[in-house]
Amino acid sequence: MVNVDALNTLARRLSPGAMITDPDLLQSYRQDWSFDPAAGTPIAVVRASTTADVQETLRFANSHNVPVIPRGAGTSVVGGSTAVDGAITLSLERMKSIRVDVSSRTAIVESGAITNDVKAVAAREGLYYPPDPSSYEICSIGGNAATNAGGPCCIKYGVTSDYILGMTVVLPDGSVAELGGKRIKDTPGLALTKLFVGSEGTLGVITELSLRLIPQPPTPHTLVAFFPLMADAVAAARDITSSIRPSELEILDNAAIKVAEEFLNMELDTDAGALLIGRSDAGNGAETEMNLMSTLCEKHRATATYATDDPHEGELFIRPRYAVYEAFEQKGVVIGDDVAVPIDRLPELTDGIADIAKRYSTTIVSYTHAADELTHPVLNYPIGDVAAAESASAARQEIYQLVSTLGGFAATEYGVGQDKRDRLSNSLDPVVSKLNRTIKNAVDPNNILNPRVLIPSSGSTDGI
Repeated sequence: MVNVDALNTLARRLSPGAMITDPDLLQSYRQDWSFDPAAGTPIAVVRASTTADVQETLRFANSHNVPVIPRGAGTSVVGGSTAVDGAITLSLERMKSIRVDVSSRTAIVESGAITNDVKAVAAREGLYYPPDPSSYEICSIGGNAATNAGGPCCIKYGVTSDYILGMTVVLPDGSVAELGGKRIKDTPGLALTKLFVGSEGTLGVITELSLRLIPQPPTPHTLVAFFPLMADAVAAARDITSSIRPSELEILDNAAIKVAEEFLNMELDTDAGALLIGRSDAGNGAETEMNLMSTLCEKHRATATYATDDPHEGELFIRPRYAVYEAFEQKGVVIGDDVAVPIDRLPELTDGIADIAKRYSTTIVSYTHAADELTHPVLNYPIGDVAAAESASAARQEIYQLVSTLGGFAATEYGVGQDKRDRLSNSLDPVVSKLNRTIKNAVDPNNILNPRVLIPSSGSTDGI
């Protein structure tokens, strides 16, 4: 355990007010959105204002062998920033600078900047930052980079890594690596920028990012279609993505439709097995893409199909997709999750999830990014209900088992975190697991950075 004098020495090296050690204030940094009841208590929280603050923190931690838990906005639902007893939580929440360079169509962004703010600043210059994770209004851009976040639009525009041209990253020994730059071809040597994207704070702490921006796309046209069975919606989605690249293509299961209807009162068809939502921002070609989507939905037994080019009506059409979280937040604890199965097996997944929800007397809905075969099961239970929390936890484990049976994977765009580490370790080829550990050991030999995230060492539960 690091003594008080040593922490005071570190505090003097940091920006004024950067370190928190007050026990009451530390409590607010124990958990992220995974709400792990076993979350630890950090010995201190460092709220960095500069890259130099991050350097000082990591130098101190490395020399004293103290774990460091990097933290952005704390929106991880898999325990990516859950505190560990005796560790330092290193928060990037104060580092929010956003600078747009119109001439190079790039943004230089500090890691604590909120993703929605990045989008807004880019939009004021007529530019667009596409990645749109569901929590984009509150999550940080550094957290997006750490997990390689996706979102509904990645069907057409790609994920976070497709927009990261360069970064400033502080390594575990406190040294700074400047990777990439403002140009797409700033890539001499190994593609090290890609190594740190998705590494979940286990290899270094990203403090600044160079992001690629693109021209603002046209206002999208929107289509919704109801289907009697999930299999019908899947067949329509498969044909759509074989023909065009819509800007979004989502599928809601029956449980999600019912929750959305109860919350919105939009006269949704609650008997439908699935609701498909498609969008096109192809400009002059959008109407053609809408017509094709409508034709393919009708081909696969859609019971009702509606399309609009009106932006306000379009926002109403996609409301059910986002209403699930809002409805659940009013009822209690919301646990978002993400899994992936081959699209043809989505009906088996949603049927299995419905059965699991029934057996555990818990509420689970799901929606799917249809083009990239990624499904979000969302669980809900009353706040303070211990039995319900235990049932939800057990239900999640059964969902993971079901996903594995269906040839899928239990960790995707939300990351691995602490919650899914063992399941990832069991899923990876031994050679790949060894390669992950080799890289981790080379970059962070003292295993101070997020030691309980990603893949455990053989026979160990305390590191990668």
